Amino acid sequence: MRHLEASGLLASMDRIDPAPATVRDITRVHAESHVEFIRAACARGGGMLDDGDTFASPESFDVALLAAGAVLGAIDAVITGDLDGAFCAVRPPGHHAEHDRPMGFCLFNNVAVGARYAQSRHGVERVAILDWDVHHGNGTQHIFESDPTVFYISLHQYPWYPGTGAREETGIGAGKGYTLNFPMPAGTEEDAYLKAFTNEIVPALRKFDPGLLILSAGFDAHRDDPLAGIRLTEQTFGTLTGLIAGIAPIVSVLEGGYHREATSKSIEHHLRALSECDKI
Repeated sequence: MRHLEASGLLASMDRIDPAPATVRDITRVHAESHVEFIRAACARGGGMLDDGDTFASPESFDVALLAAGAVLGAIDAVITGDLDGAFCAVRPPGHHAEHDRPMGFCLFNNVAVGARYAQSRHGVERVAILDWDVHHGNGTQHIFESDPTVFYISLHQYPWYPGTGAREETGIGAGKGYTLNFPMPAGTEEDAYLKAFTNEIVPALRKFDPGLLILSAGFDAHRDDPLAGIRLTEQTFGTLTGLIAGIAPIVSVLEGGYHREATSKSIEHHLRALSECDKI
């Protein structure tokens, strides 16, 4: 936020004060037992929530509700036409959280909660979720893999954490064909992403014709990020944003990004590209 303030970019943008999501909002995609598990763990003082790397502090339950609520507020503003697009600078991230378990730093799946909210509250028939975080959004795929009304697209390093996201994972049952994965080997640079966007992602999104496009906007595919090996630049994220602008109203939600300077610069380029097309 300090970087964006110094860039002068925020002066031309509106800010939305977030309100917490309700438990009902969360349980549209998560089991009630999942919500209660996180609530109880935080009430006890926090601690490790899984056998890997997902830790909670005493405040994490309330903060996670606020993060999800920020996405809902952004969706309200975009769907009602108050804004053409929005970026949610939230943590904890969400795309690894599955229906009934936290995972990979994620407590509640912010974009999944947002997609179901857009459908139930605003009557949006088709929602697309585009995930360019360097890690595959197993939780988002898991939640929507049998649902033809939510189209999930992911570009990610593979094989890498969490091990899902192979090309042949395309959905199940009625949702077959509504999951599109682009596994990328370590060392992949911008040209492969541009090819995927131009040749497959943009045409697929236009064919699906979503009423809302939600971005799982992780910036850990930057070449300086310490948690993976994809070699994008901050300019890449601006270019990718420009390629999808105009397909549908966009709500962008922060996921990963673990190099502060790289993440800050990448978000700046992302927002500049959004602001050239939209009032955000």
